[in-house]
Amino acid sequence: MAKAERTPVMFVHGLWLHSSSWEGWAERFREAGYEPILPEWPGVPNSVAEARKHPDQQAGVGLMEISTHHADIIRKLPSKPILIGHSVGGFIVQHLLGQDLGRAAIAICPGQIKGVFAIAPAQARSTIAFLSNPANTKRAVSLNPAQFRFGFANAVSQQECDEMYSKWTIPSPARPLFQLALGNFIPNSPAKVDTANAKRGPLLLMSGKLDHTVPDVLTRSTFKQYRNSSASTEYKRYDDRGHSLICDSGWPQLAEDSLAWLKAKGLGA
Repeated sequence: MAKAERTPVMFVHGLWLHSSSWEGWAERFREAGYEPILPEWPGVPNSVAEARKHPDQQAGVGLMEISTHHADIIRKLPSKPILIGHSVGGFIVQHLLGQDLGRAAIAICPGQIKGVFAIAPAQARSTIAFLSNPANTKRAVSLNPAQFRFGFANAVSQQECDEMYSKWTIPSPARPLFQLALGNFIPNSPAKVDTANAKRGPLLLMSGKLDHTVPDVLTRSTFKQYRNSSASTEYKRYDDRGHSLICDSGWPQLAEDSLAWLKAKGLGA
């Protein structure tokens, strides 16, 4: 009897983290019977060290280039994947799901889609250093240790923060930051997602209450944007977690909750 084909799961990282930050998730999902895929953004090398050496390879890359790149990978797969994304990657998986390119999606602390007007002071502090200079739209930029501490790792110890910064941080294009921040002011904004699609697969939005980069109020507002769709949309908050929740020491809980949600939706491996 032929071996059953494994369901692919595509993990999409966000700004300033390399795809290798998903390696723990990939191993856990492989153990659970799925086939994990960890694609890079356009222009990002396969290793953290190389990404740090060659930041200009991804300078100027925007939301549509990232989404199209992942869509092209999906179309070459034997079947539609489950999509899991963090931060800007959380925006990307929503964009792909809205196009029916995934069986389901889990968007963790997702970048704000067009229609989300909620703001939070912590988010402004996390991004103002980059958004204050329009020339950054054509550059790849990096977080310094203090920026990473505030924006990502405020809910963990300094030692764990330093370990994550050393292991996974890379330069990233600043263009997606501008596109998400200005999404509500541009008619044909690339930050638009088809939230009304009633035929798409189920969507789970996860957030961390202590997140400074994508505060929980933004994720709750994103959840409300799907109110006109009859497709399944759910929201889950972690009260003690910050933006680093997919790669800090608490990631196994999110992975297990994701697997349980997929099983409940009839998408277990």
